[in-house]
Amino acid sequence: MITAGEPAKFALRLVAYAPNGGRLGLLPQHNGFEVAAPLNDVPGLAVTYPAGGLHSELIAGHCEVAVEYAVAGGGWVEPPNARFLRIKRGGDSTDRAGARSYDCPGWAWMTRKVVLYPNGATVDGKRQFSAVSPGAILATFIQEGQARGALPGLSYDFSISHDSAGHPWAKTLTLGIEPGKDLLTVLINLAEQGVIDWRMQGRALQVYNPDTVLGADRASGPSPVDLRLGRDITEAPDTATLEDAVSAILIGGEGGLSVEVTNPSAVAPWGRWETYQSQSGVTDAGTAQLLGQNALERVGRERVQVTRGLLFDAARWLPFEHYQPGDYLLASGDGGAMQSLRLRQITLSVGSDGTVGGNVVLNDRFLEREIRLARQAAGILDGGVSSGGSGGDPAPETNNRTPAAPQGLIVEPAAYLDEHGYARGQATVTWSPVIADANGVALNIDAYEVYARRNQAGQLWLLVAQTAGGDTTATVSPLVVGWEYAWKVRAVSAGVKGVFSDQVVKLVPGDATPPPVPSTPVVASRLGVIHVEWDGKGSAGEVMPIDLDRVHVWMRDPLDPADQGARVGYLTGAGTEVIPGQPYNADREIWLTAVDRSGNESAASVRQTVATRPLVDTDVIGQVIDGAEHIIDGTIPGDAKITADSITGRLIRALEIQAGHIQANAVTADKIVAGAIQAGHIAANAIEADKIAANAITAAKIAADAISGKTITGSVVRSSATGRRFILDSSTLDLRFYPAGNSNYTRIYAEDGWYPGETTTFITSGTNQSGTARAELQVAAGLVRLGIRDPSSHDRIGGGLDVAEGYARFGYSTGSPSFETYIHLNSSGRFFIRGRVWDANETSPYDAFAAGSFSVGGAPSPVWAIYRYGPPGDLTPMATNMGPVVTLRDGGSGGPNAFENVYVPKAWALTASNASGFQVNLAYNTSFAIYFWAHRH
Repeated sequence: MITAGEPAKFALRLVAYAPNGGRLGLLPQHNGFEVAAPLNDVPGLAVTYPAGGLHSELIAGHCEVAVEYAVAGGGWVEPPNARFLRIKRGGDSTDRAGARSYDCPGWAWMTRKVVLYPNGATVDGKRQFSAVSPGAILATFIQEGQARGALPGLSYDFSISHDSAGHPWAKTLTLGIEPGKDLLTVLINLAEQGVIDWRMQGRALQVYNPDTVLGADRASGPSPVDLRLGRDITEAPDTATLEDAVSAILIGGEGGLSVEVTNPSAVAPWGRWETYQSQSGVTDAGTAQLLGQNALERVGRERVQVTRGLLFDAARWLPFEHYQPGDYLLASGDGGAMQSLRLRQITLSVGSDGTVGGNVVLNDRFLEREIRLARQAAGILDGGVSSGGSGGDPAPETNNRTPAAPQGLIVEPAAYLDEHGYARGQATVTWSPVIADANGVALNIDAYEVYARRNQAGQLWLLVAQTAGGDTTATVSPLVVGWEYAWKVRAVSAGVKGVFSDQVVKLVPGDATPPPVPSTPVVASRLGVIHVEWDGKGSAGEVMPIDLDRVHVWMRDPLDPADQGARVGYLTGAGTEVIPGQPYNADREIWLTAVDRSGNESAASVRQTVATRPLVDTDVIGQVIDGAEHIIDGTIPGDAKITADSITGRLIRALEIQAGHIQANAVTADKIVAGAIQAGHIAANAIEADKIAANAITAAKIAADAISGKTITGSVVRSSATGRRFILDSSTLDLRFYPAGNSNYTRIYAEDGWYPGETTTFITSGTNQSGTARAELQVAAGLVRLGIRDPSSHDRIGGGLDVAEGYARFGYSTGSPSFETYIHLNSSGRFFIRGRVWDANETSPYDAFAAGSFSVGGAPSPVWAIYRYGPPGDLTPMATNMGPVVTLRDGGSGGPNAFENVYVPKAWALTASNASGFQVNLAYNTSFAIYFWAHRH
C-alpha cells in the first residue's frame, strides 16, 4: 500500500489470485501483515483483514495471496517466494470490527501434498535412484504425482540434465527413498546436504546448483550491497550462547571403534567440555576423525544470531529489489565490523497505513563454514551424494563374475587432519543394491566388497572395505591427498564373488580451508629496528588450528603505490620478528598472513604502520669518543698535540671550567658553536626584547611543537612563503590552498551580508585554463548552491544545483533568459521546467524523448509522410522502440484569422512506428503540419 502524500521509497501490497488461476484483485484495506522469506524453506504470511474491508470476500474464500513490492522506476513486482495459500483462518466473534486473521504458508507448502509411490523396482522397501541428478529425482515426484492428478498448478523449469539457470547439475546421487516420502521433505533434505538451492516463483519451482544463483556475491566488486547503520539498518541486535560449545568429542563406530578428537582452539572458559557421538556404519578411524573434527568445528565457538533491523526512507539498498535470500551482503557482523555475510531470511511487516518495517537474519563466515561441515557429515552418514564428473579415465582392466554388477557407484572424497595436523584423505562410497545374478535371476546378497587402487596401470587392487548385504555405503581412510584413486565394488552371495561394477575415478582433494586471519600485530621501533609482535591467536581471539605451519610477516612502503609488499620474516608461534636495515623516519606498513601445512593462506590481518627512529640525535655515527670520561687520566702526555676543534663542549665535564678561569672578553660570539647554547643554559628573563635584532627569529628557528596550546595573533598565517602552501588570512576569513608551481589556488572563505544575521560559507576551486569559469559551493542556513560561475563574480555561467528551504532547482544558465534551462520544484508540491525541448533532428539513439514538427505539401490522394528520428540523412535507429504521440494541423486553416475560420478536420491516422521513425497518412489531398512528442521505452 502507498499512502497519500510523499510516495514511499519502498512499499508492499497484497494481490488475490484464484487457486491455480488468474488474478482476482487487490487486497488494499488490510489491518497489517507480516511476511517471512527464508532460504531453502517454506515462507509464511500472516494477515489481518476486516470483514467489511474492500475485497474482503476474496481473502475470506479459497485463494492465493501474492505479496508485491513497488520498484523504483514504477510498477509492481512479485518477488520469489511471495505466493501464499489462504488455507488457515481465525477470528473472534466478539470483535465488532469483524477482523479476521489468516495464516498463509508459501506455495511451496503444497509440495508436501505429493508423495512417492512404490513401483516394481523397490529393494528393501525403497525405490532406488542410481547415479542420477537431483533434477531426475524431483521430476519423478512431480511427473508421477501430476499423472495421478496431484499439484496441477505446479510447474518447474529444470530438467534431468540442467538446473533452472541452464547449468549442468553439479551433483549425482545414488540413494533409496521410502514410498510415502513427500516432495517438500526431499527438497529440504537435499538443500540441507548442500545438493541444491531452491525457491518458488509464483507457482513455479526453481531448483539450482548450490551457492550459485541463490548464493550471489553482492559483498564485493565496484558497487557492493553494503547495509550501513543509520542508512539501511536501524538496529543490530546480536544474540550469542555457549550452550553448545564442546572442546572434546568421543566418536563411537562399528566393531568397538572408539576415536577421541579434541579442538585446541575451542572456547573453553571453564576448561574442557566433552560430548559423545555414536556413528553407526563407521568402521575406520580416519572417517571417525573427520566426523569428529567437523562436529567440533561446529560447536567450538560461541554461536551468534545476527539480526539487522531495516530502514527504508534513507536506505540505498532495498530487499527483493537489490538483494534476495542466499545473497552475500556487506553488513556489520558481531562486534560491528563490516564483513561479508549471507542473507538467510527477510522478514517484513506492513501496518494498516502502509508503513513498512522489517529485519534480515545473516550468517557470518563461521556459521557458513559450520553449515558446510554439517552437509559434509550428512553426506558421509547418509551417503549417495557425489560431485559431478568422474575425475579421470580408469586404468585398463576387465573382470567378469557373478552375482550381477552393482549399479550407480559414486565416490565422494574429502580431506581431514590427522592428530599431527597433516592432511589425509577420506572417501564415502555408495552404490545401488544388487537383487539378481548376472542372468537376471533373483538372489540374496550376503556382503559387498569395495576395492580401490591408485589410478595407474599395474597398481594392485586392494580390498579397502566390506559391508553387510543390506548396507550399500562404505567409508574409507586414510588416503593420500593429491592422489587419483580408482574404485569398484562387487556383491558376494553364498561365497560366490560377483561381477565388479564399472570403475569410478576420483581425485582425493587436499585441505582447502585456510587458517583464521591472524590477530593484529603489535609493531614498535626500538634500538633503530622494527619489532613485530604476534600473540599467536586469530583475529577473533581463537587459538590457531593444529595444522598451522607459520605466520608470514609482510611489509610495504605505504607511500609507494607500486609496492605491493614483500615477506620479510615469519613466526611459527607467538613471538617477535625483528626487521633491521630500514631508513630512519620512513613509514612502513606491516601485516600478517597465516599458512597451514597444505599451503592454504589466510587473508591479511589488520595493517599497522611504524617508522624507525634514531638512537640519539646524530646516532653516534662515525664517532669513537663520546665523552671526556672515556679518556683515562695520564694517557695524554703534556707534549701531546691538541688539534684545532678537537676539544668540543661535549668533551668538557660539566662545571669543570668556572667563571674565574675565563678572562674578561675571552669568549666572543665567533667562539660559540652554533647550537651550543640551548634554552636550558639561559636564565629566565636573561634575554630582553632589545637584545634581539630585527628579523633575527625566523620560522626555521622555531622547532616543531614549540608553540603548543597558545594563541597566535596577527593578520596572516602561512605554511610557507612559496611553493605548495596554505595561507590563512584572518582579516578576510579566507583560507587559500596553493599547489606547487602555480598560483591557481582553491579557496574557503566566509562572508556576511548575503542574508540578514547569517554568515555564508563559500568553497571555490581554481579557474579553468582559459580563466573563464570556476566551481563554487555556497552554504547558507537556508540554501546550498553548487554550480559553475564567472571567476570575477557570483553569476552562474553553467550547470548548477540549488537545495533551498523553500525550493529546489537543477539546470543550466548563461545569465540570459533565452538560454536558461532548468527544472524548479517548490513547497507547493508543483514544479515547472524552463527552456526548450531538444529538436528531434538532433536526437541521439539513447535520448529519452524526441519532439518536433514538420509540414507536408499537397499531393495526390492519399497524402502520407514518414519522419525519421535523428540528424537528417542519419539512418541510425533509436536504441529501443519509441512511442510517438502525434497531432496534425490542416495547412488550409492557416492565415491571420485561423482561429476564426470554419475548419472541418480531415481524416488521418498514425499508421506505422518503430525505433527509426513513424508514418502518418491523410485521406485527402491537402497540405498539413505534423507536431509530435515521442518517448523511448
